[in-house]
Amino acid sequence: RRIYDNLRKAIEYIVAVHIPIAGLALLPLLLGMPLMLTPIHIAFLEMIIDPACSMVFEAEGEEADVMGRPPRDPKSPLLLPRRILWALLQGLIALAILSGVLVSGSRMGMPEPDLRALVFTSLVLINMGFILVNRSFESSLVRAILQPNRALWMLFGGVSLLLGVAVSWQPARSLFHFGRLHWNDLAVCMAAGAISLVGLEALKSKLFTTVPPGGQDRLVSR
Repeated sequence: RRIYDNLRKAIEYIVAVHIPIAGLALLPLLLGMPLMLTPIHIAFLEMIIDPACSMVFEAEGEEADVMGRPPRDPKSPLLLPRRILWALLQGLIALAILSGVLVSGSRMGMPEPDLRALVFTSLVLINMGFILVNRSFESSLVRAILQPNRALWMLFGGVSLLLGVAVSWQPARSLFHFGRLHWNDLAVCMAAGAISLVGLEALKSKLFTTVPPGGQDRLVSR
């Protein structure tokens, strides 16, 4: 049951995280703006996504109600339609936030390298927030942060180190076609990540609850 749950979490995360990536690949073309994501940026993102799916979610502990559920119907799909919609909603909200960062930075006249660094850093932070949101079907954000998972913090530590090098070391900035991020730019990136994380966690708590009979998730009528 734990393995089955963790597979569902990983799949929901994969669906959610690829929506803003695809959106940022297409949106600049539609708006006549310079490309924000190049192959090296996609490779960096895959260095987060692949370990998150194969190590972090695989190492997650069981849900609190895992042994209180009746046997699962073998005919039930791996992902329920509501959970697919939830993954899509996560991705669309993240894309909306990143689109706001992109368009606002462009209208402020930010140079292309600076804007790329701003958008990419925001995307990485939102990606990390996705992992925390999808760690549990129902647990609070505090529990998601405090719940032990060595692989999670190893991944976050490595990503933070590599991202710091990419935006601060000149040879790495040249490789990623980044400009310099100033403190106010970093504040925007952190705000984008925090808004996405807190907003999605609040939305999850309002939309979903766990139904012990059958162990299936349902939308709460409000």
